[in-house]
Amino acid sequence: MTKLLKIMLVDDQKMANFINKKLIEVTDFAESIIDYTLPRTALSELEKEKPDLIFLDLNMPDINGWSFLDALKEKDDQTRVVIVTSSTSDLDKEKAQNYNQVIDFLIKPLNKNIILDLKNKLRPAC
Repeated sequence: MTKLLKIMLVDDQKMANFINKKLIEVTDFAESIIDYTLPRTALSELEKEKPDLIFLDLNMPDINGWSFLDALKEKDDQTRVVIVTSSTSDLDKEKAQNYNQVIDFLIKPLNKNIILDLKNKLRPAC
């Protein structure tokens, strides 16, 4: 029996969170899903919520994904992160490799197969 995850979605677009939440639900990828449109709030709730995995958008106002990752690093928070972005930039992909907790870099829009692939990739780690 694989452990079902608690996933935190961080994206300033409510619709992106809604769609990703539905995809996670239909693929039975997580036991619980919490979503935030304000990255600052998500950061402050991290200790309380203790997610197993964070789906993180890069392009957000106020605190972007890179600043969010830097804040995780400062807190020495090892929560695994999946970057979910519309950016197809190789520079962003390379930059993501500088963060140990980033385990995948996915391009929006996500679909059921992308979530299932991620689920299969993580299966041994769960």
